[in-house]
Formats: sequence, C-alpha cells, structure tokens
Amino acid sequence: EIDPKAAAWLRELIRQGHIADGDVDERSIEDITPNELKKYTQCHFFAGIGVWSHALRNAGWSDDRPIWTGSCPCQPFSSAGQGKGVDDERHLWPAFHWLIKQCRPDIVLGEQVAHKAGAAWFDIVSTDLEAEDYSCGKIVFPACSVGAPHLRQRQYWVAHATSQGLERPTGESVQRSGAIEGARHAGSSEACELADSNDKG
Repeated sequence: EIDPKAAAWLRELIRQGHIADGDVDERSIEDITPNELKKYTQCHFFAGIGVWSHALRNAGWSDDRPIWTGSCPCQPFSSAGQGKGVDDERHLWPAFHWLIKQCRPDIVLGEQVAHKAGAAWFDIVSTDLEAEDYSCGKIVFPACSVGAPHLRQRQYWVAHATSQGLERPTGESVQRSGAIEGARHAGSSEACELADSNDKG
C-alpha cells in the first residue's frame, strides 16, 4: 500500500488482530518481484484499509488458506476520472497480471467499477487469465445490497487455476502470513458472467 497513512492503518489493524498477520509493503506493485512473494500464503495487493483480509475472515476463509486479492486502481475507468482507461499510468493490471503469471496462485479475487469502461477492463483481465489456464467469473452488485446508503455498482471477480501446468514454489517454506502491498484504491445482483478456460464448446 503506497499511501503512508493507509499503510500505518494496516499495521495497526494487524497489531490489533483485525486482519491477517503479515508485512505491509509501501512500494508500487511494479517494484515487486515474484521471488519476494513465494514465502507468503496470502497476498493482498492495493490493500487500502484491509477490507479483503477482513472479508475473507468473515466468510470463513482462514488466514492460512492461500489466496491472492487485488482491487486495481479504479480511477482510469471511473466515470468520475479523466477517462484515460488503459492509457492511464494508474492502469496497473499489467503488473498484477505479470505477478499472477509468474507465481500462479490457485485463487485470485478482485473488484473494479461496473459500468461500460469497467466491463471492458474485465474483458482484458479475463482474456489474460484464461490464456494462463484460469477460469474466470464476475458478479455485479450495488453497495446498497450490503447495507451502504448509496448505489455504487461494483464488479467482483474470481479466477481459479486449472490443474494443468501449475508451477508451485519449491525449496522455500510457506509462512502463515499476508503480504499487503499496492497502490491507490481509487450493476445489479443478477448480473453474472462465467468463463471456463477448459470449455471446448
């Protein structure tokens, strides 16, 4: 998490036991190397205020169960932004994708804005991940569906590695920890899409 105040908040949440124990890295995701991530069970990129770790715990996902999460910056695709899309320097999916490709976590979760530009962004994400033998799906629902006082449609996506070609880190112990790193964090519940990279039909 590159914002110093957010990083300090994350460290305090860890100290108090509210989110998974781990290291808070204040570098950009573009400066992270795959070898640095091998020792971690969970990696939370663009960590913000630690929502992914907190949500996973609430869902019964234990801290020692492997997963990666990443809420890539939404400003390039937000209707409130400048509309630069993939030309915006804050379009950090390529850096996140590269780490996923190199480390091949079994499961990756993420979220992004849900309007037209966000949908086009997920097309890129799903195409990239399916090329690496991940099955991808997303669901769109509003913030008000979970108790917030506003609509704010968001798309949440998941990618699951297939059994073919998985490369596991070897020669290093996997610690019960969560790497928390990243950059600025900046439809309707029935909208759902699923793609299977092994589908022959």
